[in-house]
Amino acid sequence: MNLKKIKIISIFGVFLINFLSHFLYDLFPNGLFAIFFPVNESIFEHMKMISSSILIYSLIEYILLKKYNVKFNNYIFNIFVSCVFNIAIFLIIFLPIYYWIGEKFIITIIILFISIMITQFISYKILSMKKNYNYLNIVSLVMIIILYIVFAYLTYNPIIAPFFFDPMNEKYGISTFLIG
Repeated sequence: MNLKKIKIISIFGVFLINFLSHFLYDLFPNGLFAIFFPVNESIFEHMKMISSSILIYSLIEYILLKKYNVKFNNYIFNIFVSCVFNIAIFLIIFLPIYYWIGEKFIITIIILFISIMITQFISYKILSMKKNYNYLNIVSLVMIIILYIVFAYLTYNPIIAPFFFDPMNEKYGISTFLIG
């Protein structure tokens, strides 16, 4: 198996993990899971889901890469870029449609799949780089940690804005309800 085949498999792996991770906090409601998985139906919480799905699948992908002796570089940098770009691509496509026609499940799923496809192509290009940039991997590891610190903070201290609002439960964050 080569890198291209592993990245094609990754599209479906990340997509599947997104579905599974959507419900993990509901199944195991605790502080650790609140940092990594959605605690409500806000757009912000789903960005955690996208990032965590990439992070979780990266462990599986790493095992596949090692098992099949696939040469790759810049793995941690790849994970960080994949998290950030998948969120950015998803939001760039999703938000205009969401504000135009509202939440449509099938459209959201299609947008998610497209954003994962684009991100896995970018990931393929990063992993295929000829040189391994150790400083990028170190900086990326720090940035992933900072990303999850921000996710944790905003889960418990959400900004009172539409991006953080859960319209289904009329609340912000993990425990603050809209009063009004």
